[in-house]
Amino acid sequence: MLQAIGLTSAPRRDLPPAVDDLTFEARPGQLTALLGAPGSGRTTALRLMLELEPGRGVTYFRGRPLHQLAHPAREVGTLLGDVPGHPVRTTRGQLKLMCAVAGVPVSRAEEMLEVVGLSGVADQRLGTLSLGMDRRLGLAAALLGDPHTLVLDEPAEGLSPRENAWLYGLLRGHADHGGTVLCTFADPKEAARVADRVVTLDGGCLVADQDATAFARTRLRPRVAVATPHAARLGALVSREARAAQRSVEVVAEDGSHLSVYGSSCAEVGETAFRNGVLLHRLADEVGDAGPSVTVPPQERPERPPSSPSLPIAPRPARTPLRPLRYELRRLLGVRTTFLLAAGVLASSAVLAVLLARSGQTEPPRLLAAWPALLPLPPAALGAGLFGALAFGDEYRYPALAADRGTVPRRLGLLVAKLVVTAATALLLAALAVGVDHQALRLVYGAGVMGPARDWPGLGAGWAALTVGCAWAGLLAAGIFRATRAGLAAVLAVPVVVVPLLRRAVAGHSVRSVAGLPDRLRDLAWVRWPHALDHWLLAALHLVAEPVGAALALSLAVLVCAYLLTGLRARARW
Repeated sequence: MLQAIGLTSAPRRDLPPAVDDLTFEARPGQLTALLGAPGSGRTTALRLMLELEPGRGVTYFRGRPLHQLAHPAREVGTLLGDVPGHPVRTTRGQLKLMCAVAGVPVSRAEEMLEVVGLSGVADQRLGTLSLGMDRRLGLAAALLGDPHTLVLDEPAEGLSPRENAWLYGLLRGHADHGGTVLCTFADPKEAARVADRVVTLDGGCLVADQDATAFARTRLRPRVAVATPHAARLGALVSREARAAQRSVEVVAEDGSHLSVYGSSCAEVGETAFRNGVLLHRLADEVGDAGPSVTVPPQERPERPPSSPSLPIAPRPARTPLRPLRYELRRLLGVRTTFLLAAGVLASSAVLAVLLARSGQTEPPRLLAAWPALLPLPPAALGAGLFGALAFGDEYRYPALAADRGTVPRRLGLLVAKLVVTAATALLLAALAVGVDHQALRLVYGAGVMGPARDWPGLGAGWAALTVGCAWAGLLAAGIFRATRAGLAAVLAVPVVVVPLLRRAVAGHSVRSVAGLPDRLRDLAWVRWPHALDHWLLAALHLVAEPVGAALALSLAVLVCAYLLTGLRARARW
C-alpha cells in the first residue's frame, strides 16, 4: 500500500505551493489514477513521494518511507518521462546496466525484454527507438527489481490506442497479482475507463477521492448537486414531474441529504422545490470534472501512524548500485565511444612517435610516450583524462543511474568504483600506447631506433602515475562541476596553469635537502619496513618533486577536497 500524508511542496517566491496538504492512498490490487489538468501538481506530488523535491509530509510504501528501504528498486518502480540512457547504448545494454543498479542478476534483463515485447530490438540503439518502444523500455527498467509498487507519470502520453491497450493491460496484470499501481492522468474519461480509483487534484489540492464507478457517475456528466434535509421527498417530486413532462431525468441519492440530478438544471430543480415547499441548503450546477471543493470525508482519509510524524521532505541522493564495480564496467564498455576514443588515442600516439623520431633528437622516454614539447600532455594522458571526465560527465548528461531518483549520488562505493575503473583504463591505455609506439617505430625505422635502456622501472612508474593522475583529475572535476568539459579543462589546467605557477613559486636555489628522509621516517614509524623499499620511496618522492608530478598531486588534493565539500554542503542545505 502507498500512503501519502500531508504532502506540501516548498512554495516559491510569492507563489502558493504547487501541492498543498495532499493526503490519499493507493491500495494493493488496484490501479489508482492521480487526475488533474496540466499545472495541477500531479508530477510535483510524485516527486515529493519519491523525495526528489523539498517540502513537507511523508509517503509510506508498505509502511516505510522510501529512504528507509534497504533496496528501493525492489520495492518501488518508477517511470518519470523518457528513458534517459545514452543514445548509442543498446536496449539490452541499458537494461543490463540497470540490473547493476537494482542489484538483480543480469539474466533479468532478457526476461524483461520478453515481457515488454522488445526482444526483436534488443540490439537497437536507444536513440533510434520510437516513443512506444521507449515507453516499453522504461517499464522494463521499472520492473527489473520486481517491485510491489509502480509510480508512473502519464505513461500513455502520446501513444497509439494499440500501445495504450498493451500498456494498461500490463499495469492491470501487475495490480491483479497484488501490486500497487499509481499513474497520473490528464484525461478524466481515460482515468475512469482504466483505473479502479481516481484521486483528483486541482491547484495542488485534493478535490475528490472516489472509486472509478462513482467518479464516472458523478463527475463525468453535467449534474445538479442538491443538499436538502428532505432529499428523498425532493427526489421523488423531481422524478414525478420529469415523467409527466416526458423528460429524461435521473435522480441519484448520494446519502440522506444529498442528491445528484442528471438531465435537469438548477432552475427546474429550484422551481420544483419552491412549489412544494422543500427547504434547500445547496443548489449548484457541476459540469464536467468541476465538482465540489472536497468530497472526501475526513474519516475516510488514511490515518497517519502515531509513531511517524510528518517530517520535512529533503531531496536525498539515490542509493548507489549494489554492485558499483559491475555497474561502472558496463557503463564504460556499453558504448562505442570508449573504443573509438581508445583507437584514436593509440593512432595519434603512433603517428606522433614516428614524426618525433625523424629528427633523432628526442629522448627515448618522450619518444615512446609521443610527447613533443609543443603539447601540454601526451595523447595517452589526454585520453586518460577524457575517460575520467566521461565517467561522471556522461552520468549527469545521460543519468541512467538515477534517472528518477534525483542527481547522481555522491557515495563512497560509486566513487571508489569509478576511481578503480578509470585507473585501470588509464594504465591499460598507457601500456598500449607505449607498445603501439614501439612497434610503429620498429616498423618504420628499424630495431635500432631506440637508445639504450635507462632507469625503465622509474620511468614506467612516472608514466603510470601521470596517466592515472590525469584520469582522476578529470573524474573529480567532472563530478564537481557535472560536465565532461569541466573535467577535461581540469586535466589541461595542470600543465598549462599549475605547472608554471609552481615553477615560479619554487624558483631559486635550494639550501635544504630531503636526503635521509626514508631513515627518519623509519625511526618515526611503528612498523619497520625493509631497506629495499627505500628505493621505491625515493622514486615516489622524485616523481612528486617533478613540476608536472607536483602540480598533478596538488590538483588532485584540491579536487578531492572540493568534491567532499560540495557533497557535505549539499547535505547540510537539504
